[in-house]
Amino acid sequence: MIRNYLKIAWRNLRKHSFYSFLNIFGLSLGLASCLLITLYVVDELSYDQPYENVDRIYRINADLKFGGPEMRLAVAPDPMAFTLKKDYPQVEAVARLRENGSYLVRRNEQAENLKEDQVVFADSTFFSVFSIPLVEGNPATALTEPNTLVLSERDAAKYFGAESPLGKTLLLDNELTYRVTGVMENLPANSHLSDLNMLLSMASREESRENSWGSHNFVTYLRLREGTDALQFEKNFDTLLEKYTAPWVKSIMGATMEDLEKSGNYLRYSLIPVRDIHLYSDRLAEISVNGNIQYVYIFSVVALFLLLIACVNFMNLATARSANRAREVGVRKALGSERSSLVAQFLTESLLLGYISLGLALLIAFVAMPFFNDLSGKQMHVPVENGIFWGALLLTGGVVGLLAGSYPAFFLSGFKAIRVLKGTLATEGKGGYLRNTLVVFQFVISVMLIIGTMIIYRQLNYIQTKTLGYDKEQVLLIDNAYALGTQTEAFRQEMLKKPGVENATVSGFMPTPSSRTDNPFYPEGQSIQEKSVGMQSWRVDYEYVNTLGIKLLKGRAFSREFPSDSSAILINEEAARLLGYQDPIGKRIATLINPDASSQRVYTIIGVIKNFHYESLRKNIGALNLVLGKSSGMLALRLTSREAQGTVERAGQLWKQMAPGQPFEYRFMNDDFDATYRAEARVGSIFITFALLSILIGCLGLFGLAAYTAERRTKEIGVRKVLGASVGNIVTMLSLDFLKLVGVAILVASPIAWYGMDAWLSNFAYRIDIQWWMFVLAGALAAGIALLTVSFQSIKAALMNPVKSLRSE
Repeated sequence: MIRNYLKIAWRNLRKHSFYSFLNIFGLSLGLASCLLITLYVVDELSYDQPYENVDRIYRINADLKFGGPEMRLAVAPDPMAFTLKKDYPQVEAVARLRENGSYLVRRNEQAENLKEDQVVFADSTFFSVFSIPLVEGNPATALTEPNTLVLSERDAAKYFGAESPLGKTLLLDNELTYRVTGVMENLPANSHLSDLNMLLSMASREESRENSWGSHNFVTYLRLREGTDALQFEKNFDTLLEKYTAPWVKSIMGATMEDLEKSGNYLRYSLIPVRDIHLYSDRLAEISVNGNIQYVYIFSVVALFLLLIACVNFMNLATARSANRAREVGVRKALGSERSSLVAQFLTESLLLGYISLGLALLIAFVAMPFFNDLSGKQMHVPVENGIFWGALLLTGGVVGLLAGSYPAFFLSGFKAIRVLKGTLATEGKGGYLRNTLVVFQFVISVMLIIGTMIIYRQLNYIQTKTLGYDKEQVLLIDNAYALGTQTEAFRQEMLKKPGVENATVSGFMPTPSSRTDNPFYPEGQSIQEKSVGMQSWRVDYEYVNTLGIKLLKGRAFSREFPSDSSAILINEEAARLLGYQDPIGKRIATLINPDASSQRVYTIIGVIKNFHYESLRKNIGALNLVLGKSSGMLALRLTSREAQGTVERAGQLWKQMAPGQPFEYRFMNDDFDATYRAEARVGSIFITFALLSILIGCLGLFGLAAYTAERRTKEIGVRKVLGASVGNIVTMLSLDFLKLVGVAILVASPIAWYGMDAWLSNFAYRIDIQWWMFVLAGALAAGIALLTVSFQSIKAALMNPVKSLRSE
């Protein structure tokens, strides 16, 4: 019986090859898109799962407000980890990481330096919290001694080749010698720690032993004992604050924790599960760039929509062609076929079509995977080696085939034999209403995706073109300026002599997002408790303001003509507002030299700079000040547009002369800015791609329906032409029915799309307004695409010779 069903199903597919192609191709596109997005979602959800006891590992977060805006930090004070371990038996193990930016690393004096971007200091207990195997070395002792380090397998091969690195040394920043005491397995890509290739012993860092409860610089992890409720454990932070932080607040501010809360300031700690960090955490001082659970939800919905559109196509075409198969059903029923056997026959056809589509979808996914990886910024593959994958795939193909074919099967098998054979079957009615509903559903999804794509694109364009308060164009950033040593200023002066260089500044602080923390500043003569403002404080040189095109609103910039500028300060508009100064020039403000010292440093305000965006546009501009100081992380060159490439080459040549053996690394500031919004740009690209796919799939179905409608109304068209109807009249008549459905879809989709995109835009402090014309344009695009799709069949039918369509009458 099954063999007979399959044979008949195959014959029907071959007999109606045009409609079979539309069904198979549309369904395969939907399945392939769903497969790719599912792999993306699974990858995002799998972060930090491989570690043992990961369900008991947490990171400590800090939320503090101290004069300025609230700061949400992924770091905690240095003594917190081991204090928790000492005071609370629920804590089984603790470890800290301290980011230190990049290092220049080489094996010996003769080798060339290589830049390592993600170097962190780690406690000796790190491997007891995270179950990362060591290929060489003892995890219990690898990081116990000062000036020791653990390499990843990747870095071990890079610096030592095939030989064992244990006991050998590396030179960091041309002066620090570290001994290799371990080699760890490369961290998995689906971990928030994946970029860590080099761990330095925390014992090498004096700061880790300062016992400062006011300085938040350490990423702090703890593993709770089995059975411990994390939410209940969080309540212990109140006790911790009272016991350890309150004395610090009292000694520095002369106030109690209650006084701090009354003044609108606060300090709070909480726990976040490690496996939630990638999708649910976007704080200052994150170890890596994390994902966003919103995008996981969005892509999951898009995948479901695409699959539904493809299934809707199948149902639409199957029910639309019901009249063509009605006589077959009538004959079968007259010869004694049961309805159940007819249902089985039609479901077999849909299953066969579903599995053919699944095979083609798999092929499409293989071909598209490299492009999708570029689009999503991942390195995924189709897991053909995984048995669960094949089981899920086969199950999906079966379920999709049954779901897509269920309604047509029951619809077709329900025809009355006597009515069919008499030729009195009405083919519209219920089936026609369903088809119209499904067409509306398809275009609701397509219009929503078009609107979403348009709004995302406009928001990204707004970000790119918004006035930032500084000029990011034609600014060349040269990294590792400290590698020049004492020749940094000489290099800057030489570059100023080169053609195409307008100005140059040396500073580690650039107006692109970075992990920086605030310090409290307060008017001289007042206590830190009375009036303090949390500000970022950047150390810059005399040329900084002019080189970056930062606008000065009041006063003056730093000048070599004023030796007193060593204690001068520039503040931005927001800092002046928070300090309550109408005219800040000449006012003196102070800050603590370090969080636990009673001494302070006093600055005189000499200028007010216009607010500029130094953080992502997701955040409001905070208080900021500039002070003169040495910070040789980067050299920024303001270039003329015509000489950009030549200047890069000349800078590279000069670098080789003045810093031989040191890596010459550069980038342009606008590229740094673009990288800040790479996630949104990827979302926009993915949205555009799948919006186009949804429209394509929907158009395949619409094309088939238009062909069927034209075929069914052939004689009507012939009569109308004989009676004088023009080609335009016929095309309008055939197209109008579909355009009405698209119009309904636009009305339904618009409020849903507005709600969803308004929620997405709420993540940005600076955002576009959603305008009415966006919905009109999206609707016009959808209507235009639908009209183009059906017009081919409409025009073809309208141009047909009426003699051919009427000669059978």
